[in-house]
Amino acid sequence: MLKKINVVCVSICLLFCLSSHAQRSAGPIISPFGAVHKVENPDLEVDVSQTYKVVFDIAKSPDQPGQINPQLNTLARFLNMHAQAGVPAENLKVACAIHNIASKDALSNAAYQERYGMNNPNLRLLEALKQAGAEIYICGQSIHSRKIDRTELAVPVQVALSAMTVLITKQNEGYQLIAF
Repeated sequence: MLKKINVVCVSICLLFCLSSHAQRSAGPIISPFGAVHKVENPDLEVDVSQTYKVVFDIAKSPDQPGQINPQLNTLARFLNMHAQAGVPAENLKVACAIHNIASKDALSNAAYQERYGMNNPNLRLLEALKQAGAEIYICGQSIHSRKIDRTELAVPVQVALSAMTVLITKQNEGYQLIAF
């Protein structure tokens, strides 16, 4: 009897997870990336008249090359979920500081192919973020320590003195830090 109950519980959990996942949809700003769930009647209302200014600290990256960096995808999710909630795109200001092992995700396709033997899976995401108005910075200290030449960076990526400089500068401009 216990075995039967466990199977039923697992089945219900799987159905819930699958139906929950099916409700994820492409967002209105960056549709190929950053799929989000629609949240009806949240207890904390989204102020659609507010300007949301955030800077993301992106230091982690998947261990295996060839995977999209989920932290970069979070920028697209942020834009999509707030636009889906009714915040106008012009009220969404997003920046990021890429550093540490995530530096590889900012490489051009040619540089990524040379190092990892495959296309950079983050390139289309970086381009879509830039087109949506995101400011994408890479830590100058990280590119030097990881032996990345400035010419090896993807076009949307700008070089800063350091990730710390980006984070401080953006916070001084009223951006809120989101770190993982």
